[in-house]
Amino acid sequence: MSSISLDSFSPAEVVELIARTGATKGHMRLDKVFFSAVSAGSLLAFACGTSLSTNSSPWFTENAPGLLRTISALVFPYGLCMIILTGADLCTGSFMFTTIAALQRQLPWWKMLLHWFVTFWGNLCGSLFVVAIIFGYGGIFTADPYKSEAIDYATKKQLTPSFHEILLRGIGCNWLVSLACFFGLQGRDLASKIIGIWWPIFAFVSMGFDHVVANMTFIPLGIWLEAPGLSVGLYIWKGIIPTLIGNILGGGFFAGTYYWYMYLVDGGSVSLAGLRRRKYSGESKFHKSQHIQLLFMII
Repeated sequence: MSSISLDSFSPAEVVELIARTGATKGHMRLDKVFFSAVSAGSLLAFACGTSLSTNSSPWFTENAPGLLRTISALVFPYGLCMIILTGADLCTGSFMFTTIAALQRQLPWWKMLLHWFVTFWGNLCGSLFVVAIIFGYGGIFTADPYKSEAIDYATKKQLTPSFHEILLRGIGCNWLVSLACFFGLQGRDLASKIIGIWWPIFAFVSMGFDHVVANMTFIPLGIWLEAPGLSVGLYIWKGIIPTLIGNILGGGFFAGTYYWYMYLVDGGSVSLAGLRRRKYSGESKFHKSQHIQLLFMII
């Protein structure tokens, strides 16, 4: 019978794995990156739908909103578990992975930005597919209380907070999402990975932070259901721009740059027993341990 192992990678080893994984993802063929991102957007959309269904409890909404948010936060993380464990590409994860790879000179900066661009649009396509085809034409949220909850949630996300509030929530969100990705790599067995992923995602959902890919489901679904006051222009201005900026700062700076500085900036590449780093053509100079040969490591 399998059991949870207490053995794990050290923080320095995890950051090295993140750099190598970011390099691998950044050098992938663009068509594969795009379809991987479509898959990630679709999988997260299912988790968003589950979250809305869980929130569709009028009595709890009125009398115990904190409890309802906690329950919703407990079920939402399965979306990121599916994404990480299948190796799909979420742009918010890419902000940390490819930033560390670029800082470690394993990935050119232009390829990092290109990966961000392709994963963002792939995530949007996957999310909108689920919103329109599965949720919309499938009639998942056409009846109350599910319809009213979807409209109310989208309206509160867009109309209530200001631009700077959404941006700051975006920083906190992807800081925690990046930590979930960190823990997902740190565990050596499946159960440890799932547990590690679960709790940072629980934290960001329970506090109502803003995730740009989750918003690709929540807000367009509200627009699809003809929520008053919502429009595509407003969604771009308050649902995408501030959230995207905040997520980039949270994942690329507060998580990615910090971990790179703490664990790789002085010591160079970290030795990983049994794992060898793949060196790509045109790669810039590295530190001492660069004579290690090829690695192919994806989450």
